[in-house]
Amino acid sequence: MNRDPKNIVVSFCAEHNIPLFGFASASRWEEPLFEPWIPVEFFPHHIYPETKTVIVIGLSVSLPVLETSPSIWYHELYKTLNSLLDQYTVQIASILTNAGFPSVFVPRDGYGSIEVLINNPVAFFSHRHAAVLAGLGTFGVNNMVLTPEFGPRVRFGSIFTSAEIPSDPLTQKELCIHCNHCVDLCPAIALKEGEYPEVLTDKKACTSQSADLNKRHISPCGICIKVCPAGEDRSVFHREDTGIYNSGSGTDLLFGWEHVRKYGGK
Repeated sequence: MNRDPKNIVVSFCAEHNIPLFGFASASRWEEPLFEPWIPVEFFPHHIYPETKTVIVIGLSVSLPVLETSPSIWYHELYKTLNSLLDQYTVQIASILTNAGFPSVFVPRDGYGSIEVLINNPVAFFSHRHAAVLAGLGTFGVNNMVLTPEFGPRVRFGSIFTSAEIPSDPLTQKELCIHCNHCVDLCPAIALKEGEYPEVLTDKKACTSQSADLNKRHISPCGICIKVCPAGEDRSVFHREDTGIYNSGSGTDLLFGWEHVRKYGGK
């Protein structure tokens, strides 16, 4: 017997402590929010024609762990979140399919390796745009999706479903305050001041930085999401002052960060 597809997703997220989830009708991809927009071949119903709705879930990146980046601690957290996203989206798709709504998961990255990404720096589907279209946040200068709850410290996964689920309202408030901390502190000099998508990340520079860190077993970089002041998690962890990330800030936290960075990588 069919169940309400939205209730299936809401219940699953509650049971598995998934803090963010949203719904976007596949037709939303046909209504550009800005220019340049996503090429039509990246639209969900061009990838899986039966798609009526895209479900997006988000898992938060713990700020105190991220603060040690680049480090083995953040490296392991990143891998764990990726694994959970794939597991959860596979499970949601399976439950919906068994309930009478054929659905498929979308892998959280969609590329084979960092080396592959250097030569072809695009995945076959953008979870970031899906998250924005599902009402979970807005783009920032760092080209990441900023959410009210966690700023850009979120990993997203998506499900294409044949179920018709009403779209969530888009986030109206722009969450990026253009402080440009991400631009100033990017070690790859991959970011520039300006509005997304008029100014985009230098993907080759960013990916090359990640490739170098990967050889040292401490990828990804994470600096641009670490220093962003957006997100309620900053107050939760008492990190309202983003000046603590400036070199030589003198914060007591620095000792812990330096300790972690000495171990587990090359």
